[in-house]
Amino acid sequence: MTTVTIPEYTTDQFFGLEDKWLHTADGELTHYHELGEGTPILFLHGSGTGVTAAANWWLNLPELSKQGRCIAIDSVGYGQSVAPENIAYGIKEWVRHAVRTLDALGIEKTWIVGNSLGGWLAFQFAIDYPERLLGIISMGTGGAKLTGALKGHSNPVLTEDGIRNTLEMFVVDKSLVTDELVSLRYQSALNDTASDRLADVVAARDRDRTELPLDFAVLAKLDIPVLLIHGVQDVVIPVSRTWELLNTIPTADAHIFNQCGHWSQVEKAAEFNEVVAGFLARHK
Repeated sequence: MTTVTIPEYTTDQFFGLEDKWLHTADGELTHYHELGEGTPILFLHGSGTGVTAAANWWLNLPELSKQGRCIAIDSVGYGQSVAPENIAYGIKEWVRHAVRTLDALGIEKTWIVGNSLGGWLAFQFAIDYPERLLGIISMGTGGAKLTGALKGHSNPVLTEDGIRNTLEMFVVDKSLVTDELVSLRYQSALNDTASDRLADVVAARDRDRTELPLDFAVLAKLDIPVLLIHGVQDVVIPVSRTWELLNTIPTADAHIFNQCGHWSQVEKAAEFNEVVAGFLARHK
């Protein structure tokens, strides 16, 4: 296997998370954070500008690590994970990357907690690798048709202003989008190929909205615990997406936050942690 040198990168202390690295394929290096012990819980982030595992989950991992072994990865093509040459990004490949990470860590079955794109990946994972899932918790599940505000989400700009615009679209309470958070998210996103890579991953994501929508006929047969979380004021993925899934998946429950946008794990962090921890505790 062609190994990759670990970059000289440290996640800012603002997020309070330790960096870990794992060779997951030939020429592929996965950057992740890990807290806790016991039942594996894989965290998959969304796809906003400058996204990283740390910038999605820093308010959740310390609390939810009381429920199990929390592993939050930078999906290949995002954050600090190093992608092999000529990789073909897309929903299937991001799911395979999650599987490669689990394999490298010696994990056979896991929970998945996914935000937006991460929720979309969780359900595609359930379709492709059902034998490896314990359950799914998904917020503002991605994969919805490209309409309304979602079109703006498809033209991200890798600048501090671009990141601010993205984050402000995620929340009702704009005061959460501080200068420090914007700057940190921008700095953590930068690397030698960031701009070109951003265009590639966004194009792959939006292509798969039409070319690889979730197979609802398969999801209708799921028999694992599923919790769908959504903010009423989510302008990126409408709350009707959760209603659609709720009426398809026989084992699904839902929790809806009012005065909350697309970033429920941040905007409603304390309540979110309580809801997720309770669900995990009941179903472990």
